[in-house]
Amino acid sequence: MIRPFDFDHLRNLAIGTVDYVSPTEIKVLLDLDAPQNTALNTGTPSLFPKINGFVLIPNEVGAVVGLINWIAVEHSQYPKRKGFKDYDLIDLPFPLRKMSINPIGTLKQKGKTEDKEYELERGVYTFPSIGDSVILPSEYQLKSIVENKETNATVIIGRATLAGNSDVKINPDKLFGRHLAILGNTGSGKSCSVAGLIRWSLESAKCHIDESNEKQPGGKKKSLNARFIILDPNGEYSQAFDGIDKPVRKYKVKFQREGAQDGSNQLKIPAWMWNSLEWINFSQAQPGAQRPMLLQSLTDLKRGFSIGNSITLRVHSFLTTSRNQLLTFIANLPTQTNTAAFIGMCKALENFSEDSAMFQGLINEPNPDLGNSLDELHNLVNATLARRRWTEGRYNAFSHKDIQELLDFTETILSSIQEEQVVMSPINADTPLQFNIDELTPYLEQLAQNQGGNALQFVQMMSLRMRFLLTDERLKSVVKPDNEITLFEWLQEYIGKSNSENGQVAIIDLSLIPSDVVHIIVAVLSRLVFEAIQRYRRCYQKELPTVVVLEEAHNFIRDSHIDNTNQAQLCRETFERIAREGRKFGLSMVLSSQRPSELSPTVLSQCNTFLLHRIVNDRDQELVKRLVPDNIGGLLKELPILPTRKAILLGWASPIPILVEMRDLPKEHRPQSSDPKFWDVWVGNEERVIDWQVVVDDWQGVTHVGNVNVESLDDGNSIAEKK
Repeated sequence: MIRPFDFDHLRNLAIGTVDYVSPTEIKVLLDLDAPQNTALNTGTPSLFPKINGFVLIPNEVGAVVGLINWIAVEHSQYPKRKGFKDYDLIDLPFPLRKMSINPIGTLKQKGKTEDKEYELERGVYTFPSIGDSVILPSEYQLKSIVENKETNATVIIGRATLAGNSDVKINPDKLFGRHLAILGNTGSGKSCSVAGLIRWSLESAKCHIDESNEKQPGGKKKSLNARFIILDPNGEYSQAFDGIDKPVRKYKVKFQREGAQDGSNQLKIPAWMWNSLEWINFSQAQPGAQRPMLLQSLTDLKRGFSIGNSITLRVHSFLTTSRNQLLTFIANLPTQTNTAAFIGMCKALENFSEDSAMFQGLINEPNPDLGNSLDELHNLVNATLARRRWTEGRYNAFSHKDIQELLDFTETILSSIQEEQVVMSPINADTPLQFNIDELTPYLEQLAQNQGGNALQFVQMMSLRMRFLLTDERLKSVVKPDNEITLFEWLQEYIGKSNSENGQVAIIDLSLIPSDVVHIIVAVLSRLVFEAIQRYRRCYQKELPTVVVLEEAHNFIRDSHIDNTNQAQLCRETFERIAREGRKFGLSMVLSSQRPSELSPTVLSQCNTFLLHRIVNDRDQELVKRLVPDNIGGLLKELPILPTRKAILLGWASPIPILVEMRDLPKEHRPQSSDPKFWDVWVGNEERVIDWQVVVDDWQGVTHVGNVNVESLDDGNSIAEKK
């Protein structure tokens, strides 16, 4: 039951009266005897007045909680003295203190006066009137304002220095249940906050599990079952989560010449998992002839076609080309008066006869029915030519009936081939089925050659680019791993097994992936995770809570007005879809960025919680002020001067916007993003051994075997030179 405040006690805490009221701002006239710099009437000495401190305005439902925005002195007439009048005195202008506060919520009192409790609710039920008293909150009330009293709010992320150093707790359901943006300049503590939020959440969950298992020693043992997938473009997080429950899963691009064992696994994102849009971006296929042939090649290879058994494809291509020629002839039938066109048609029909006989011989054994059809077509073309031939190589005019018979029979054979392919499998270019990547470019070129005309010329540059990228050592091991992996195995490794038997965190190091394809790799990874989580809910009718963490998000989710290249658009659209739909299926995002103004507005607008570190750039500050829904007045004005580890937490996961001093993260658990130690190196406190040959060998792909240099080549061969 809600009870009113103890107004007798409140008189001792009064500091002023309301002088101006609006929905976003309340101005307060401070009393002459209000504390100048230290308040002693709250039970413990506290600084007052102070920017971003809290005050209360009691009302009938509790008290309006206000955040101090600014403090000023105004020269006014001396206040009226009570109890007596001095008609002979002249009151000179007197400095009166005023302050502005922003209403941010309502503090309700529950229980009796002697054992009362307080609970903060967002929003203001009743605004104060002119003359209402403004009071200082007690230490207990301050803790009630900043402490999150939700059931699952057990994760301590820091303390509120402006609220009696009270613990700031968050509810993981709210922090990760809706997308989170951690924004701040380099060196502001942003990466440590990302690592800390994950580590502290997992540690809190582990403690809860241990307590639960101790209370029920004979029951089924519970185990930690969390899923965090960290996309790390700079290789900062490799050691950040060591020591949490089960070992952390680490993936990166590895080379055979690497000798050190760092516990990481080879990153595998097989190219056969890519969808058609990702292949188009990777190959830069153009809309004309390249895209249709690329998609047809992917579809055929996934259906089981290959260079060795592609005769059906070649027959289909041959018949399609012949049908198109016949359609051209019947639309404008050449006659003997049009000599060049007529000779061309006669030569085309002769080639039609020869090619049908050749393909009939090739396909007769693997597909007798199709071989018989081609034999009939060969005989029909020969009979048509024989009827019109009057001497070797010379013909009389052909009729429309002659051409129509050939066209109808060709259409019949084509229909039978297409029906056979449809019955064979409903597979398309987006189906994640394994095929031999090495066959893609030869198959594509063969398909183009069978099309005739200039088709081969159109695809040669595209196939050359694909060959170059697929043989790049940094990418080859990722998209064409030596040890193949199935889709089932990939999902178990990268998203996690039942009860996360293989660890709670997966760190994917993207630092060695070529810059011109890293967007595609990130897009493929994110899409695969999203579609897997989406299908999990469809199969089990329950969500599988999973968090994708993206560092340096401004490099991958760029505003279309800044970067609208094909790769940037592919990556942006993938994350925009996750931002809009991911929460429904249990997939949440944590975005970390130092340039929020370069991020996609669609993605930022879907973030419900913000952790803001120091932001100096004026464009970034303006964007943040437009994004946040809270009425926090001058709190955001502190962004340019926030020290390291200080941040502003606001949004869905926090009852009120609050300035937080983040918990200290031990050095061994911090991401490897600390500032370089110039002075210690300059003065010799830290040694730096310089052997550029080591750098050159790594750069050029050279490994040392005894006294021999072995230089890796793209084709797998090597060049050995005696040293």
